[in-house]
Amino acid sequence: MKLKLLLLLFACTSPFLYSQTHQLIRGKVMSDNFLLQNVDVINKNTQTGTKTDERGEFILSASVNDSILFYVKDYNLKGIKLSLEDLKTNNIIVRIDKKPEELNEVVIHRVDIDWKFDEKLERQKRKEAEVLKKARALKVQGVNNGTIENGMDFVEIGKMLFGGLFKDKKEKAVNPEEFKEVAKTSFNEKFYTETLKLQKEEIEPFLSFCNFDPESKKTISENSNDLILMDFLYKKSLEFKKIHAPE
Repeated sequence: MKLKLLLLLFACTSPFLYSQTHQLIRGKVMSDNFLLQNVDVINKNTQTGTKTDERGEFILSASVNDSILFYVKDYNLKGIKLSLEDLKTNNIIVRIDKKPEELNEVVIHRVDIDWKFDEKLERQKRKEAEVLKKARALKVQGVNNGTIENGMDFVEIGKMLFGGLFKDKKEKAVNPEEFKEVAKTSFNEKFYTETLKLQKEEIEPFLSFCNFDPESKKTISENSNDLILMDFLYKKSLEFKKIHAPE
């Protein structure tokens, strides 16, 4: 009878005694089936701790109902409470979750932009684009249009440089006897007064003076262009001024 009582007393008190006894427990720390190294394993009750090795394993002194914390950077903190079964098994497998990646805060500022349409600038851009387009175009065989093969259109460039000194004309006169008319339709009055520095009343006598030069016929032939005519008029203007210069 006494033996039975002793056995019963031992059975009732052994879990309590076991729970009060610290022992070394073993375990592993994993995340997504990967063993984690350098995880801090801390016994919150005894304020002792260790780290997992390269195989994710650890050894720590603990007893039943001790709270064990597991911490490593970029992973969520994990805590467990040891049970009697954990101590008996002595092979704890702890799984911790990785923290979700945090996106940096993006600050969006509103910027009010005052869009202004510059019609003059847009016209200039379109004109320059047209000149470049013509410059890249191949010269038509047998037709002289004032361009150099695979080169730039100097007539258009001349118009851009002299700012509207050229007059638009649908068809250029090619009759050598009408040099004066060709010169008048090719350039406006501003060209003669500002570029050639002639007086307004000198324009008509100057064109008559040019008409007497045999070279004038070449400047209005089919093989000529406005730049050749401009160069001829400029040279003749120097001669004209010398002749009409006051003594």
